Amino acid sequence: MGFPSILLASTSPRRQQLLSWTGWQFVTCPAPVDETPFAGEKPAGYVRRLAESKGRAALAQADPDTFVLAADTIVVDGDELLGKPRDAAEATAMLVRLRGHTHQVLTALAVFAPPNWRMSIDLCVANVPMRAYRDEEIAVYVASGDPLDKAGAYAIQNPEFHPVTGFNGCYACVVGLPLCHLLRTMLRIVGKASLDEPVSVPDACQANLNYTCPVTKKILNGEM
Repeated sequence: MGFPSILLASTSPRRQQLLSWTGWQFVTCPAPVDETPFAGEKPAGYVRRLAESKGRAALAQADPDTFVLAADTIVVDGDELLGKPRDAAEATAMLVRLRGHTHQVLTALAVFAPPNWRMSIDLCVANVPMRAYRDEEIAVYVASGDPLDKAGAYAIQNPEFHPVTGFNGCYACVVGLPLCHLLRTMLRIVGKASLDEPVSVPDACQANLNYTCPVTKKILNGEM
């Protein structure tokens, strides 16, 4: 069977970069959805719903033999969802809030398989310990503009601010597309014998992120 092309329901440069490491061919399309949480909605349910909604919004643009992939990432501190900051002041407040303790990042991905668009959905949860960065570091980072399009107002991969310390989960989840979860979802849909994997997805992910992942085997074995 090989692997048909993917329609990535996202214009995020980070998700595009992550997906490019798999060697699979893809094109992108925007998939705007209403991201307002429902009353009483739990974080896992919320992020799964948004991933599914984005994917369904993109189906009309998909070719009959194309897989549709959508994802959504949220930052959760305690019981509160932290989205993208509206301005520099809110970015500063988020970074102060997250400083020096551990929060969670959840990324859900939804894959719609042709020809009948059967959906498979997966969820990755990462515990993210933040270092005790100084107020002066926050000010410099916020002034760079980088936090303003990031949930929780930070990028784990930022080389100057490097806000995270002692991380031992799925790094790609925090960046925005957990590739081992995507691989296991595709294996579940098409089967190992039929899946064309141009490169080793786990190896490519770790090499490009410069990160030795301690949870790859657990993810691929369905243990987390």
